[in-house]
Amino acid sequence: MAQQTSDSEKKRTFLFLVLSGIFISNALLAELIGVKIFSGEALFGLPGAQLPLLGGNKLDFNLTAGVMIWPVVFITTDIINEYFGKQGVKKVSILTVGLILYAFLVIFLVTGLPPAPFWLELNNTDAQGNPFNIDFAYNMIYRQGLGIIIGSLAAFLVSQFLDATVFHWLRKYTGSKKIWLRATGSTLVSQLIDSFVVLFIAFFVFGNWTMELVLSVATINYIYKFLVAIILTPVLYVAHYFIDGYLGDNQAEALIKASAAESES
Repeated sequence: MAQQTSDSEKKRTFLFLVLSGIFISNALLAELIGVKIFSGEALFGLPGAQLPLLGGNKLDFNLTAGVMIWPVVFITTDIINEYFGKQGVKKVSILTVGLILYAFLVIFLVTGLPPAPFWLELNNTDAQGNPFNIDFAYNMIYRQGLGIIIGSLAAFLVSQFLDATVFHWLRKYTGSKKIWLRATGSTLVSQLIDSFVVLFIAFFVFGNWTMELVLSVATINYIYKFLVAIILTPVLYVAHYFIDGYLGDNQAEALIKASAAESES
């Protein structure tokens, strides 16, 4: 009996480590690559949409590169919610924020190092032969403004805690069924907040955007997240299938019930 308990605990711990690793690595990567803005229309060879939005602005589907992998964070959040409850999500979210801050501190220190002359000389032109300052480019890519860092981290924490709360609020009405409803519903609510908070803090409070522009761009980002959250819902069922198979149906059910009870207390 003791051996069985030990094996179950090892599986539970390993599962949490794997999910946390996926969550943290993708959240950190999203922060690092998010400095690039790409054109969604150009990706498919289409002209700019020029959508008429608030304040007379016409916007294309220009998104940060980070949104490409944020859906992985959405899904992982819902899985951690299901098996480890709100406390599991809070623990990994706070740890992630700490690691992101550490990463930005390292980047700040490294980008301040004086470049070696030979490195600058060997990389002083681009592929077309145009003058190129690789140290300037390196610093521009890796350094992000204080507003973006504060905005993204504040939005991340608020949206993650809200996601966990809404997920378990919906679970009270759905029970163990309809995971698609509580997963998609919690993601749609939390990402609504995330999409607007990060842009408001980064570009309105610390930047020079108008409120109309913030609302317009945030709307474009949310439309993308809304669609992706719905499209990726089947992935949750696939993940459930493999996790339940790894833990065993009895242990998986016990974990889910425990997480639900903990979140309601």
